[in-house]
Amino acid sequence: MFNSNHLESPVQRIHHPLLTAKRIELLVKRDDLLHPTVQGNKWRKLKHNLLELKRRKNDALLTFGGPFSNHLYATAMVSKLFKIPAHIIVRGPHLDLQNPTLRLAKACGAHLHAVTRLEYRQRYDNNYLKDLEKRFPNTFIVPEGGSNQFALQGCQELAQSLPQSDYVCCAVGSGGTFAGILNGIPNTTQLLGFSVLKGAKYLQTEILKLNPEAASYNNWQLLHDFHDGGYGKFSETLWSFCQMMTRTYHLPLEPIYTGKMMFGLWQLIEQDYFPTNSKIIAIHTGGLQGLDGLRYRKLI
Repeated sequence: MFNSNHLESPVQRIHHPLLTAKRIELLVKRDDLLHPTVQGNKWRKLKHNLLELKRRKNDALLTFGGPFSNHLYATAMVSKLFKIPAHIIVRGPHLDLQNPTLRLAKACGAHLHAVTRLEYRQRYDNNYLKDLEKRFPNTFIVPEGGSNQFALQGCQELAQSLPQSDYVCCAVGSGGTFAGILNGIPNTTQLLGFSVLKGAKYLQTEILKLNPEAASYNNWQLLHDFHDGGYGKFSETLWSFCQMMTRTYHLPLEPIYTGKMMFGLWQLIEQDYFPTNSKIIAIHTGGLQGLDGLRYRKLI
């Protein structure tokens, strides 16, 4: 039922004078092309959650997200595709149904429950989760962003689909994608995570919580200098870079996740961070629906 038998997402090679001069090979894993509607790391994370829901014979799915969340969008799409009722706790307190993400979720038939920011902060609290289990019986609960043990399995599969490389790079929000990729790459490959949040040193702890084995690995690192002001924030320079990549390489980027990672990676290449003849794979984790939200808020 939930087997993703569609083709694996393609890998795109980037040709640029900078890369030639530095003798760097740069490939982009185009997980934004993984599925027509549920792309990137959100499908990778949801796939095994859905298999677990089926195994437990649950009737519905419940999760959490901000009003412009990629995870909210993907969950609503999955709900429609597989005919699984979905309840989404939305950080509120009000639903703006002109918001393109929420409008899509509503059109998919997802049940949206706006809560105050105060209540939303309880989304990891065990007592709050128990209350939700009573309110929504026989419902499978997925954490915000989809990051849990089942998500790691899907992200490990992503890593195992990659060609051999010296470095793998990805954007880091909640840490789930990064923690899963770490399980799927050889220990000779370095994994670099570009944090999209400001002051997110806690991500180290989150990754170790999700993947305790990571404590014994020495092939991973989180980079905290490329958040460009914090989550959801971005400079004109970053946005110009995203537009250049879209125009020149037909590589669409949004400036919240993958755009920040690619721009940070580009700066590291300019700064000779990588040894000559390095082969780098950058993961495009999707999230392009976020561009509609940025346009709606007149931020681009």
